[in-house]
Amino acid sequence: MKVLITGGGGFIGAALVRLLHARGTLGGRAIDRLVALDQRFPPAVAGLPGIATIAGDLGDADVQGAIAELAPDVCFHLAAVPGGAAEADPALSRRVNLDATLDLFDTLAGSGAARDGQPPVVVYASTIAVYGSPLPDPVAPSTPMRPPMVYGAHKLACEILLADFTRRGLLDGRSLRLPGIVARPRAPSGLVSAFMSEALHALSAGEPFESPVGPAATAWWMSARRCAQNLVHAAVMDPGSDSQRAWPLPVLRLSMAELVAALSQVHGVDGGRLVRYAPQPAVEAIFGRYPVLDDRAPRALGLRDDGTPEALVRRALDDGFQGPDAAAGWG
Repeated sequence: MKVLITGGGGFIGAALVRLLHARGTLGGRAIDRLVALDQRFPPAVAGLPGIATIAGDLGDADVQGAIAELAPDVCFHLAAVPGGAAEADPALSRRVNLDATLDLFDTLAGSGAARDGQPPVVVYASTIAVYGSPLPDPVAPSTPMRPPMVYGAHKLACEILLADFTRRGLLDGRSLRLPGIVARPRAPSGLVSAFMSEALHALSAGEPFESPVGPAATAWWMSARRCAQNLVHAAVMDPGSDSQRAWPLPVLRLSMAELVAALSQVHGVDGGRLVRYAPQPAVEAIFGRYPVLDDRAPRALGLRDDGTPEALVRRALDDGFQGPDAAAGWG
């Protein structure tokens, strides 16, 4: 089996590369070739033995040609211009998040046409930004899609078009709507939501943390490790008769106080002393009022959250992906 991961040098993409490398199989089949595509790769990816890389822009003709030559059986499509950058440069977002993605779908569909009618599986990393902001309460399968930004609009368009490729028998598409994933590395990112990851890093190290949302502020939480495991499961699950082929990932809906309590328990720190709450209304309005998510449909397909706040905290800062839990895929 040949597997391609676009955006394989990014935060979630690198976690997915490491997980599949550790497992060596997908759906009970050996992975004969695991290929990561990105503009650059961290040492955690570039240094893995047996990993092939394609360095370049997804929209370049030579990169699309390399994908066609590879003819992957499964493609995890994570490469994207993130939300803030997409809003600041809609033309760039269109080129990468829309046009290059549709070129990828065309390339994969063409490369799979000769494989005995078995279309390539495409797991597409979409976003909860397709729902709108603020999020409707509750978020349910019947919730209208009203993306308020370019990023969400382009992601929703690709969800719809991937479902159409699937309807025509050219691809086997599965779109997952990702929430914010933790814990991103401690580095300037320009993301307003970076405080969610910083809380984990600071308290695990016993450092003080100033929260821009209050203790009762709720958000949807998922570790990068669990996200990678869900992406892998999406590639092999039976999606049933859902013609839209798009689902939100099940999440833990936690208040900041609940997260601090879990961090205190796992790392043996006094979160009450280390955390100072300084709510910023603009931040809390977006990242502190996440409603209930009706995630019964994705749970029925076998997709999962992190289980408990304590498990979330442990996984969010564990990037080893080694041991029996990695082999099982759901540790």
